[in-house]
Amino acid sequence: MNTLPALFAELETRIPQIEKLNTSISKASVGWHIQHSVLVASQIIKALEKSNPKEYSPKFNLAKTIVFTLKKIPRGKAKAPEVALPKEIADAGGLKESIRSLIDTLPVLNTLQPNNYFMHPFFGHLNLKATITMLKIHTKHHLEIINDIIKH
Repeated sequence: MNTLPALFAELETRIPQIEKLNTSISKASVGWHIQHSVLVASQIIKALEKSNPKEYSPKFNLAKTIVFTLKKIPRGKAKAPEVALPKEIADAGGLKESIRSLIDTLPVLNTLQPNNYFMHPFFGHLNLKATITMLKIHTKHHLEIINDIIKH
């Protein structure tokens, strides 16, 4: 699976197509998918940093097991929580700046403890390793949607 910096850099290459929309693929534009992916990753990294590893409490979750095994999020099966929805779409320069800033924050992940965690709305507590895996799966999911919008 690609590294997070590589996936975010790939998002950056799609910025010239931010206006593209194909409602048979998604109700949202390429720009929205880029903004959403960056917003989610940024919020999750902040949550990891703030978490107390002593409070990490994993529980079995069938949906998580399926998504992590297949390394794929089924399209149209889940709705992003309100906090993960972009309020407005940045212009090309703003998106590029957001992605660069996100990539610059990634080294903080190397400073965290294994049980720093993120409380996922569907999967429950995800420790550092699982959170990184989830971020990769989520970003790839949106890149696939973006690529389909651009292709069609």
